[in-house]
Amino acid sequence: MSKARSPASVRMVRLIEKLAPNEGYTQSALDSVRLMRSDRPLGRTPVLYEPSIVIVCQGRKLGFLGNDVYVYDAQHYLVLSVPLPFSTETQASAEAPMLAVSIHLDLIELSELITQISAAGHLPDEPPNLMVSTELDENLAGATVRLLEALTVPMDARILGPALVREICYRVLTGAQGGAMRAALAHHGRFGRVAKALKRIHADYASPLNVTRLAEEAGMSVPAFHANFRAVTQTSPIQYIKSTRLHHARLMMIRDGVTAAAAAGRVGYESTSQFSREFKRLFGRTPVEEARDMRESFSLSPAVGFGA
Repeated sequence: MSKARSPASVRMVRLIEKLAPNEGYTQSALDSVRLMRSDRPLGRTPVLYEPSIVIVCQGRKLGFLGNDVYVYDAQHYLVLSVPLPFSTETQASAEAPMLAVSIHLDLIELSELITQISAAGHLPDEPPNLMVSTELDENLAGATVRLLEALTVPMDARILGPALVREICYRVLTGAQGGAMRAALAHHGRFGRVAKALKRIHADYASPLNVTRLAEEAGMSVPAFHANFRAVTQTSPIQYIKSTRLHHARLMMIRDGVTAAAAAGRVGYESTSQFSREFKRLFGRTPVEEARDMRESFSLSPAVGFGA
């Protein structure tokens, strides 16, 4: 039997319904915050998430990475400390849409927050974890409600919003799995060296990327880099680079309306036919079919306007 929804959860649903009237993604008044909505179930779908906190207020999403399954719903939130391709399943309906808020993590600001938390002491160190699903507690739920309320008032969003985002990050970093996330975001040891390579890939995915060069930049031999890369991401460097390019191409076709040939060129493919083959292998459909069928789910609507 599912748990009864808390007053905070009910309030979050009402606010997101107001902030995100359209399916897909909706930008909020803050650059780092987007709302997510799906009015229908979606089967297992490849996605690429940036480092982020995703708080689902209604409906349910399942994340699949390797042999692990991550549940994020009204009782659990998801956090990723690195950009990561994986796949998701969405449970939703027109009567009860999946509604969520996604907060992009600014790694520079987070490093300052982690330093302050560490200086306060008494929080144990844990092995780093790049992706966690954690139970939503009252403190985090309350901060999320206050952020969503602020987003409905332009002045509140500008003045209070950044501090509320910071509070949510603080609650996550000091929560049940905060130690694992702090260790991951601090980018120490082999995890940190792989994270540096991931950052480089996402900054330069449209340029030629050489795995040997990435290994050298990470301070590892090529075999060690492959082993550590797979341990962190559950995939090989070549497959990660390919997946990153294809995900960005899909968004270009869906959100910018570019052709498959144009998207292929923008993400670094010299051969459109090779792009189409690899695209269909990852997404199960041709670029044209995928862009057409996923346009609503991955569209990005502008922020909803509210009076001052």
